[in-house]
Amino acid sequence: MPANLTPEYFKAEQWYREASTNDEKILAMERMLAVIPKHKGTDHMRADLRRKLSKLKEAGTQKSAARHVDVFHVKRSGAGQISLIGAPNSGKSSIVGALTNAKVNIADFPFATGAPVPGMMKYEDIQIQLVDTPPITADFVSPGQVGTYRNCDLIVLVIDLLQDVEEQMSVLMDFLESRRLLIDRDNPATDDSGNLLGRKVFCVCTKSDIAENSAFEKVQELLKGRFDCIKVCTRSADDIDRLGKRLFEKLEIIRVYSKPPGKKVDMKDPFTLPVGSTVLDLARAIHKELADKLRNARIWGMGVYDGQNCQQTHILNDKDVVELHFG
Repeated sequence: MPANLTPEYFKAEQWYREASTNDEKILAMERMLAVIPKHKGTDHMRADLRRKLSKLKEAGTQKSAARHVDVFHVKRSGAGQISLIGAPNSGKSSIVGALTNAKVNIADFPFATGAPVPGMMKYEDIQIQLVDTPPITADFVSPGQVGTYRNCDLIVLVIDLLQDVEEQMSVLMDFLESRRLLIDRDNPATDDSGNLLGRKVFCVCTKSDIAENSAFEKVQELLKGRFDCIKVCTRSADDIDRLGKRLFEKLEIIRVYSKPPGKKVDMKDPFTLPVGSTVLDLARAIHKELADKLRNARIWGMGVYDGQNCQQTHILNDKDVVELHFG
């Protein structure tokens, strides 16, 4: 009986072949098992996949004799990590170079970036990490590159408005969807086993100063509202400032300033928390053990009068000043 394998299975199989880490191979193998047609023609294949998956999981629990250095694992730094993805010469390096002090390789020839290049973007009083990555094409993806995107908080899809935007979108979206990296209205954040896979995506279109308006309109049409998109010129200071603000907003974090009782507030080094965090979440971020002794807090900021007493469940806003009181 023929197996009649689906396109979704072949995408998962390609993901497995290109995976460079044991964890990524396990995820890909689990996806293959989830999408393979279940009938007598695939009984042998499914049994074989389950045996391979078992061996992968067993190998993952054993300590490696030699330490492996993964060049695509970028140590997180700052208030959030944002990784860029794009085709050759799409403008990824120009964006990172304009927003950070990273020594990116900006060139007119493809594949000038061979490994992830991190840099720190200053946004008002916090630092946000941006990561330039090797380009992706229909024929080539650097082995292990998926790990860079799996580790970040936000993926920025970079589209060159002077190139074929439809081809770029097709290649990049296929990569994100086949690796379960995309979170939007059509793709959940976790798989059936509860593994956190996807990341939020934001689209940035480059070379807007010399491209036709129709190119940007085409990108918006292709996205169909799945996630937000803006156009920028990396040589424009206004555009770069606007981009930095949007990246901060897309991270969905807030800044909260701690005020010790009877002392002045420290406005130089805020705590960064996810949007929707409470007073108790702030206390835990400061000290987990002290959080158990938290009684209440005084707050200066949005939606409260200066110094208002608030309970542990009070939801914080960006730039709130909080004075915690412990029992």
